[in-house]
Amino acid sequence: MSDPLKHECGVALLRLRKPLEYYATKYGTTAYGFSKLSLLMEKQHNRGQDGAGIACVGLDVPPGKPFYQLEKSCSSMPLADLLERISGMIETGGGAAADSLARPFCGEVYLGHLRYGTYGNRTLAACHPMVSDNARRAGTLLVAGNFNLTNTPDVFNHLTSLGYHPHGHQDCEILLTMLSHYLGEYHGDLLQAVKNASAQWDGGFVIGGIIGNGDAFAFRDAAGIRPAYYYIDDEVAVLASERVTIQTAFNLGSEDVKELPAGHLLSIPAKGEITLKQCLPHAPVRHCVFERIYFSRGNDADIQRERRALGRAVVPKVLDAIDLDYDHTFFSYIPNTAQVSFHGMLEALDDCRGGHKLRFGMIAVKDAKFRTFISDANHREELFPHVYDVTYGLIQSHEDNLVVIDDSIVRGNTMRRAILPILDRLEPKRIVIVSSAPQIRYPDCYGIDMASFSELVAFQACMDLIHERKMDAFFEENVHLAEEELARPDRDMQNIAARLYAQFTDDELTEAITKRLLPDNLNAELKVVFLSCEDLRRCIPDHTGDWYFTGDYPTPGGNRVVNQALVNYAHHLSIRAY
Repeated sequence: MSDPLKHECGVALLRLRKPLEYYATKYGTTAYGFSKLSLLMEKQHNRGQDGAGIACVGLDVPPGKPFYQLEKSCSSMPLADLLERISGMIETGGGAAADSLARPFCGEVYLGHLRYGTYGNRTLAACHPMVSDNARRAGTLLVAGNFNLTNTPDVFNHLTSLGYHPHGHQDCEILLTMLSHYLGEYHGDLLQAVKNASAQWDGGFVIGGIIGNGDAFAFRDAAGIRPAYYYIDDEVAVLASERVTIQTAFNLGSEDVKELPAGHLLSIPAKGEITLKQCLPHAPVRHCVFERIYFSRGNDADIQRERRALGRAVVPKVLDAIDLDYDHTFFSYIPNTAQVSFHGMLEALDDCRGGHKLRFGMIAVKDAKFRTFISDANHREELFPHVYDVTYGLIQSHEDNLVVIDDSIVRGNTMRRAILPILDRLEPKRIVIVSSAPQIRYPDCYGIDMASFSELVAFQACMDLIHERKMDAFFEENVHLAEEELARPDRDMQNIAARLYAQFTDDELTEAITKRLLPDNLNAELKVVFLSCEDLRRCIPDHTGDWYFTGDYPTPGGNRVVNQALVNYAHHLSIRAY
């Protein structure tokens, strides 16, 4: 994805199922758990770079000594900082090697988190795990999650009705307080506590937690919006946001790692059997499709297959865009995350090229070390295109088409300001930008950092068409309808913004997006190609969470958020829609 986009966080939960002496004997260290958790977090580093945190709980710590330890970081490189600090504590810590927590972070239960701050601050206090302390071990709760609630005000009001006084409206604090309340109310009945707390949440969530007595747990929203996978053997029980991270950490096959079912609670008690039980009422499963298109690491076997399918599916439109001129077309991709779909596109092109030779390669590379500290906005604008380096000598000047595939196009800022100008320096006859995702038309309210219409180039293009065709009265009418919808219960609301898009065909909107992306003084002809929603469903049939493209939100709160976002846009309000 060429636009910088922050998104869903990463969670890692690890429970050692044998005494620490076992790991000291077999693996030579009581820091085995920390070592494995570190690897789980390193392999999920893509999921959060604004903050990191690790908690460790020891099962047999005597009174008078802390039974849990917690470290967080929000430095410029938070995970590296965190792991280095904890490793130093372990190396210099005293005590017998097999004593639980005699050496720092050498316990039996671990909880790690990688954070992207979509909303809220980037301070240390906002980093997970969050803690609700209690003098009783069983009353202490540590929680980390990949979540966003659409109905935080309602949950906040519920908490205040119970007599609580939350310090703010951050959903992480509110969620922690609710879980802690119901755990106390049901006196250790974890399943009932999770049922009663989460039944009042609207949103997407994967929550991992540790109770002070050593019980660990994880649960997932009823629609399965956020990803979660687990693995259990005689030595460990582990959960992470991505399957391949568990495979890498424990050298496993894909079939060994299971998906945590939507609406289910995985309970890992300090004593007793591990259980998997349903904790939320059944709902249609709507796994986030953006996980497959872009967010999750591409070395998962299923994601590889799906992303290749996306690249293959868009080829008919690509061939139309180049007028079937194989001999005068060079194919490439940008950024690196689009490489897998690029390979799929090449496979399909190879199948239908006949006797023509395919020309392809890496045409542009992001300069990861490029930095500018110039404060003047005009000078920064001049330097912005140089964040990419381009490969010269591959394009025949004024003769070749240049086809470049991207994961998706969200805001279009980087495409317009950096990518297209630098590609134009190669002097192609035509530049074809290919999105392996459909047009992103609707805001997200489940954790991805695209929560307003003003950020979406597709909506800006829609508004361009509305103005061009003198449909402003129609727009105002729908803003009024959205305001009326907001007075209705969430479950009765309709997505009013969908009425705006319904006035135009996909091709009309693509043409308007192309105009939006067109930089000043671009010499090459520009064409933009999007995957269709039908092809997306065919390529990724098991992940139907496509509300970004269709406006079909997976929870009732989604329609309220999209209507509020439309009202905010109309009144020029740059505030959160939920």
